Parts: sequence; C-alpha cells; structure tokens
Amino acid sequence: MRNSLSTNIVIENVLQFKMRGRVAYQGFVSSQVAINFFYSKPFDEPSGKGYQRPVNKNRSVDFAKYLAQGENSLYTPILLNASGNWEFQAYDRNRPLFGRLVAEKKASLMDGQHRLAGIEKYVKKTNSTLNVPFLAFHFLDEDEEIKLFDTINTKAKGIGTSLSKYLNRDNDDLSWVATNLILKPNSPFYQKGTLIGKRNKDRHITLQNLYNVVSLLIKKSQLEDLPKEKILNISMFYFDSISNLLPEQWEDIKSYRLSHVISLYALAIAGNKIINSNYLSKSQQPDSTKILSTLNKLQQIDWSNNGDLKYLKGLGGSKILAEDILNCL
Repeated sequence: MRNSLSTNIVIENVLQFKMRGRVAYQGFVSSQVAINFFYSKPFDEPSGKGYQRPVNKNRSVDFAKYLAQGENSLYTPILLNASGNWEFQAYDRNRPLFGRLVAEKKASLMDGQHRLAGIEKYVKKTNSTLNVPFLAFHFLDEDEEIKLFDTINTKAKGIGTSLSKYLNRDNDDLSWVATNLILKPNSPFYQKGTLIGKRNKDRHITLQNLYNVVSLLIKKSQLEDLPKEKILNISMFYFDSISNLLPEQWEDIKSYRLSHVISLYALAIAGNKIINSNYLSKSQQPDSTKILSTLNKLQQIDWSNNGDLKYLKGLGGSKILAEDILNCL
C-alpha cells in the first residue's frame, strides 16, 4: 500500500494543539525522514478523491537553489493529514501537550510537495541534512482534505510581483531602481506608481511595470553593467525628458496613452537604442544634448486614446510602437 511504512517512525519534541476543534501536531523531522513519511493523492486517481498536481520540476529545482543560499533560506512547514494513523504520547502528565508521535503509516501530503521535492534534490546533491517543519492534522476525512487544499491554493492570495520586487529592493539592483523611480519626488513616476501592485485612477503604474521598463531600457547593452545609481539616473533623465517634452500627454491618462504601460514599454525598447547610440563610454554618461534633440520628434506621434494606439495590445503592441517611434526619430 502507498501509505505503508516498513517500520514505525518516532518523532520527538512534538506539540499537540487544537485548531477549530481539530487535533493537530506541530514539530520537525530530518530531511531524510521528511521525504519518506508522506504520500500524495494525484488528481487523476481512480477513487476520485485525489487532488495533487504533478510536481513541477522547475519549481523544485528553484527551491533547491534557494536552499543553497544558506542560513537565509527559511521556509514554511509542510501540511499533512495523519488520517488517524499517528499516535501522540505525552512525556509527562503535567505537560500533556508535549511529547512524541509514533507514525504507523505515511501521512497524506496536502501542501508542500514542491518544497519537499526541492529539499530532496538539495540534500542528495550536498549530502547534508535539514530540519523540516511540519503541521499535521490527526484526522481529516478525504472531503475535508480536498476542501482545505482548495482553500490554500485558490482563496489565499500571494503578495504579488510588485510587493515582492519592493521587498527585494536591497538584494536586486533593478528592484531598487524601480522602487526609487516611484519614491523619489523628482522622478516623473512619483505619485503615478504603486509599490504593492494595486492600481487606482492616479497610481496606474505598478512597481512590476517599472521593473520591466528598466529591464527593457538596459537589456543586452553596456548599460546593464553600470552601478544601480547610474541606471536610476539614466532612467530618470530619459523619462523626465519625455514628460517635460509632452507634459499634457504625460499627465492626462484619460485622453492620452503616453504614460500607459504599453507606451512605457515601447519607449523603453526605443530608449535602449537611443541611449546606447548616444552614450559616452569614457564618462559613462549619455549625450544629453543629442538625446534631447532626438526625443523632440516624439511630438509628431499621435498619443491620443482615440488614435491608432488604441488598437495596440500587450508586449507585441509595444514592440510595434517602438518600431514606429524609432522610424519617426
């Protein structure tokens, strides 16, 4: 049987508690035990009570790489259903909620399969041992198990890519640049951008959008090797020049598409060529006079919402617009 064990597993130093009236256990096991004391219920099993997707190899490899970062690579407990097959034994009658678990069968894994797959890859490659935290319910029936899995994977919301970029701003140069484009009062994106990804009528550009803008602006060019402070200055100079050249179009998002995301991406793609064609390598500075002279021709483009730009969609539309911009310039 898939949930059978060749011998009982004893887990020490476990805390027993109740969650909404259900008995549960919290503790940790070694990585060697963790990769062998659970089983999964695939979504296509004949009983109709399965729900797990196949393990995504890329996600497990990414988690293994994350673990390789060392002490800073923390992770959350895996979630299990012991299905009544684990017995709790208190160490002391005076402390009835602290003791050991004796697992007679494997537990059903509800959440954490990619973490466990990544842990298995990591410990095999490094010949090391990790402590793996777990939270196990003493007993859930199969329908309760499926319902909890569904809640975890559909109702719970992730933090979003914009907030993730903000949280990583001190570890990732482009995240730092994008964050400062929003926060600096002298930035053309000041009070137009949102750090957490939630747009409104005034803040219609997300941090993720600006991260992509900066990426496109410096992609596969000498600008990629510059310090983050210089990348920020170049980004601010370029888009500040555009906003000063076309102030009405930049500010009025209801009537014009200049500061809409599709146009920002196009301007960044075009800017990559414009800046690199007018870049002074010796001083590591763009030739501002030539760039400003070139950008003046942006006034020839119809940026209105009722013009041809309204038919452009997605990154493909941005690339088409970038070509038009470069042809115009």
